[in-house]
Amino acid sequence: VQLVESGGGLVQLGGSLRLSCAASGFTFSSYPMAWFRQAPGKEREFVAFISYNGGSHDYADSVKGRFTISRENAKNTVSLQMISLKPEDTAVYYCATDRWARSSWPPLSYDYWGQGTQVTVSS
Repeated sequence: VQLVESGGGLVQLGGSLRLSCAASGFTFSSYPMAWFRQAPGKEREFVAFISYNGGSHDYADSVKGRFTISRENAKNTVSLQMISLKPEDTAVYYCATDRWARSSWPPLSYDYWGQGTQVTVSS
């Protein structure tokens, strides 16, 4: 299993970014996917979750209405569109998967992780 994130960078307050995660080594269309983030000195936290077929989504309260998770099973990719970014969104963003994942699962329950991509929001 390989997950490779991209799309991070430096953006100003109120700006937008689109993160992508390219997956390989497993049957992507059968696996739920999630995004987590970890800010310096803080625990890794849940951001967004999407079911295997894209039919259901879940978001952390802190990002609802600003972030949108989506997937393209034909391309083995999952994306996170982020708008109205705030300095508190600054973190390393990770995509993760597990065959039986649920949106309520904590980070330790996920078996597979990408290497992360840095998102920095300046004020």
